[in-house]
Amino acid sequence: MYAFEYHRPTSVRQAAELAATLEDPKFLAGGHTLLPTMKMRLASPANLVDLGRIAELHGIERSDGSISIGAMTRHAEVAQSSEVRQALPALAEMAELIGDQHVRHRGTIGGSIANNDPSADYPAACLALKATIMTDRRSIAADDFFQGIFSTALEEGEIITRVSFALPSQAAYAKFRNPASRYALVGVFVARYPDGVRVAVTGAGSDGVFRVSEMEQALNRSFTADALDGIAVAADGMNSDIHADAAYRAHLVGVMARRAVQAAAARG
Repeated sequence: MYAFEYHRPTSVRQAAELAATLEDPKFLAGGHTLLPTMKMRLASPANLVDLGRIAELHGIERSDGSISIGAMTRHAEVAQSSEVRQALPALAEMAELIGDQHVRHRGTIGGSIANNDPSADYPAACLALKATIMTDRRSIAADDFFQGIFSTALEEGEIITRVSFALPSQAAYAKFRNPASRYALVGVFVARYPDGVRVAVTGAGSDGVFRVSEMEQALNRSFTADALDGIAVAADGMNSDIHADAAYRAHLVGVMARRAVQAAAARG
């Protein structure tokens, strides 16, 4: 790891000012991607701006029709939150599947979304649950936020402050995990709203998280697992690596989608 300067602001404004004035700054959230990358000397920021002490970036709030989660809220907090478990149990259950206990007690929702790892869970939740990503500058719809592997709509120095999820009538997440990392080889989040069903897939696409319109249309007609019969996701555009090839991932999308619909329907 190369030498760097460490900064610990106590407000979003102070963090933004640091990012605007320091040479080559990087924001530090949970650090699960940034710190290992620095240790391997694949990244060498001159300044780290730690967001962990900023109180306004923490916490979970429920309002009419939505759950709002501060960007520095840990995965374990989401999983254990009584507010989330009552209003949006699918999101709590998804958070409980992230990594292991160490990861869940350090990793943050804002860090996961900003990093946009192609196998991360939260991007699928954001797309399926009509999320709005709020920053210190603006609000961004999830459909516009994720722009490819490790790529988002965030501008230089922009800080995610909160993520707001619209509450669905039914929702569930099904994940086929890598047994070592517990990243999603394929994860499918399904959410049903009065204006339609949303199906979001992570872990499978070579360009990252994506929605499956054909499945959404079928589930709009009949919200049952059987409605997905005969719908096949093409292997073209699927990720292929040592863990699973493109054809296998394409098959898993269908399997995980059926399981998610079954779980959501059973919840009533």
